[in-house]
Amino acid sequence: MERWCGMAVVVLLALSVRWAVSLHPYSGAGKPPLFGDYEAQRHWQEVTLNLPIRQWYFNSSDNDLQYWGLDYPPLTAYHSLLCAYVAERINPAWVALHTSRGHESPAHKLFMRATVFLADLVIYIPAVVLYCCCLKETSTKKKAASALCILLYPGLILIDHGHFQYNAVSLGFALWGVLGVSSDRDLLGSLAFCLALNYKQMELYHSLPFFCFLLGKCFQKGLKGKGLGLLVKLACTVAASFTVCWLPFSTEREQALQVLRRLFPVDRGLFEDKVANVWCSLSVFVKMKDLLPRDTQILVSFCVTFLSLLPVCTKLTLHPSPQGFRFALVACALSFFLFSFQVHEKSILLVALPVCLVLHEIPFMATWFLLVSTFSLLPLLLRDGLLMPWAATAVAFCTASTTCFPLWAEASEEEALRLGPFCKAARRCVPQRRLVLLPCMLRGLFLASVTVMVLLTLMTVTLDPPRKLPDLFSVLVCFVSCLNFLFFLVYFNIIIIWDSKNGRTQKKVN
Repeated sequence: MERWCGMAVVVLLALSVRWAVSLHPYSGAGKPPLFGDYEAQRHWQEVTLNLPIRQWYFNSSDNDLQYWGLDYPPLTAYHSLLCAYVAERINPAWVALHTSRGHESPAHKLFMRATVFLADLVIYIPAVVLYCCCLKETSTKKKAASALCILLYPGLILIDHGHFQYNAVSLGFALWGVLGVSSDRDLLGSLAFCLALNYKQMELYHSLPFFCFLLGKCFQKGLKGKGLGLLVKLACTVAASFTVCWLPFSTEREQALQVLRRLFPVDRGLFEDKVANVWCSLSVFVKMKDLLPRDTQILVSFCVTFLSLLPVCTKLTLHPSPQGFRFALVACALSFFLFSFQVHEKSILLVALPVCLVLHEIPFMATWFLLVSTFSLLPLLLRDGLLMPWAATAVAFCTASTTCFPLWAEASEEEALRLGPFCKAARRCVPQRRLVLLPCMLRGLFLASVTVMVLLTLMTVTLDPPRKLPDLFSVLVCFVSCLNFLFFLVYFNIIIIWDSKNGRTQKKVN
């Protein structure tokens, strides 16, 4: 009873924060002709309600793809259609073909905010609560504390309830998938992840860890016995879920190809806007977009991404474990974010989710990463007028994390940082005195990182950039964030590769 009362308080607090953020402006409010992501979601409701399915992804006089054309998988389109049915019942003008373009009103804003709120409440929040309740060897208070910190993560709140998107749907399905495969409910977990992948194609960031973890389970059971049966069942589950989602678009070959072209628009280039990944940061010094043809850019980004994923995926396949799976989700998603082709700044949420899942295991490093990820979204959120919610949610998250976890104390211990096996191996080559200083170096890097982020935030907010360099502060934010992310990529690869016990003696999800 005490556990559920604590979780109820956590959920109510999380919902209150989300509702408070939703009272602020949304993306593109009052900024014609394209407005922003809010108008994109509304326009998809207009298109899916008024046009037959075969026209949803095709350019026509009724569906101008240059004006927020659908570019997400079928499950997103079905969700838009569901919302459109409700919107039409309330006020048909909200989703009227052509005439509703750019519609803005207090009543419509309330409706749209409520749809995000409901998606969060139905899909994402229950998954977080169940995940934290299933943590082994953790007290009731620690479970509630973990749930509080995860649900107060500023990035997801600000993008979904401020900027306006439905990331909680795909991330929630992905989390249900993690719960399923981590508790040996592999078919249900695979089904949940297929739903996530069919809602947003960016869930490909998490696909390799799911594949390698399940394949490793099949190898463990033996491909001549139970393992082969599990592999066949998993293949049938994936095939069936994709068939159901894509059935309306599979009647004609060109129909399916057009959907795929919309999902993977290579014409948009190596990266979009100011994103804290390697290619955007390198563009400050080397204009790869101009230097290399697009096909070469795709090949280079694929090769670098694949090579950065290879060690982690190999380790997970050969030695599958729930803990190794969670850390592999972090490392693989971060590799995709840093090196893959056509990355958005909001894609950092795909890395933040698995980091939230290891928050109870490495609270110091996870909190640090989540703060950097929130900082990397600053240029986007400033354009939306969300500075105050950004600052308030960041402070709330920091307060919750420092209150619930002994961050600074854990930062002084090799084992708490999960660097024990690495340090033991490194002592053969490096003098012991230098390795003793490793936790101190990490704390120093943390202080330097936070100091730079605070100073850069103050400069961005209070100073005007030079006329010749109007994007100076945005580029600096991306560059600093990228350096932090590269450091975290190295860190997570170290603890995965040097974890010789594969998490057997660590806390696991039941």
